[in-house]
Amino acid sequence: VFSKIFSHEALESYLPKIQLVIKDTLRAWSSNPESINVYHETQKLTFRMAIRVLLGFRIPDEELNHLFEVYQKFVENVFSLPVDLPFSGYRRGIRARETLQKGLEKAIQEKLQNTQGKDYADALDILIESGKEHSKELTMQELKDGTLELIFAAYATTASASTSLIMQLLKHPQVLEKLREELRSKGILHNGCICEGSLRLDNINSLHYLDCVIKEVLRLFTPISGGYRTVLQTFELDGFQIPKGWSVMYSIRDTHDTAPVFKDVDVFDPDRFGQGRSEDKDGRFHYLPFGGGVRTCLGKHLAKLFLKALAIELASTSRFELATRTFPKITLVPVVHPVDGLKVKFFGLDSNQNEILTGTDAMLGATV
Repeated sequence: VFSKIFSHEALESYLPKIQLVIKDTLRAWSSNPESINVYHETQKLTFRMAIRVLLGFRIPDEELNHLFEVYQKFVENVFSLPVDLPFSGYRRGIRARETLQKGLEKAIQEKLQNTQGKDYADALDILIESGKEHSKELTMQELKDGTLELIFAAYATTASASTSLIMQLLKHPQVLEKLREELRSKGILHNGCICEGSLRLDNINSLHYLDCVIKEVLRLFTPISGGYRTVLQTFELDGFQIPKGWSVMYSIRDTHDTAPVFKDVDVFDPDRFGQGRSEDKDGRFHYLPFGGGVRTCLGKHLAKLFLKALAIELASTSRFELATRTFPKITLVPVVHPVDGLKVKFFGLDSNQNEILTGTDAMLGATV
């Protein structure tokens, strides 16, 4: 089912909606006279993308904001110790999950009743249809659980990577300019505007330097530190025997830091992935921001597409600058993010260098 949800055809249908959500968000950021907390705002952005694009829910902004706050409480407490006391994080997480599931059930019911004006199949449509194909009508509980899983998968890691992307574009203006040059050379950016109809999936996938930038962000600032696997067969590693049945953890971050293929590992250098160097091509497991093996992240193509669409919009329609004297330190828990969230002032500019006004939400509501 999940392979269908993240197939080439599905990504193609999500792309215009992803662009609308990103455009609307950047316009809101640009119209704010104050600086914004990028990490907090990208969490809102990725949550909204999951709700509106991936799941196709038509939830009013006020309800969406409330659902986001409840979801944050759920995520904050999801890894709490399972101690069921009245004021424990565990109990708060359970309550948030119950509130969240009520909101999701309402959205699912409205979606099932209202199928008019739909111009693409979202992930929830695919989930429902897949159940029917296998003669198994999904229960409301299964739909809620599947919905929550999809939101969780799309949310925290993508917000972390989005924040890292913005910080690196701020730190390296020459990278941002090189991105703009590639967009111009491919006929996507002209006179400060994205050419209408130019952003199709194949076009985005042909942007080699953009791909290098996203790869380098994910190498240097991998949102998740590692993953767990169960040992299927006893093996030996550096003189130590690892028995069958054990749980082992592999470290993505340490792998990227120590892999011999990467030169100057602490330097942000997108060109390391360019055709001349291709530092990720030597060996299977030197570069694994989405994990490795048969259990690699299923949503990696959606995550990369979202990051590329965000980078294109940032390079095309926004001017932004750091609102603090120095760049913040990075913390690794629970995912990679700046300790102060990264304070940035956005100035939205159109092709005539005029401030952009907000208002694509009505368009989005009409098509989702």
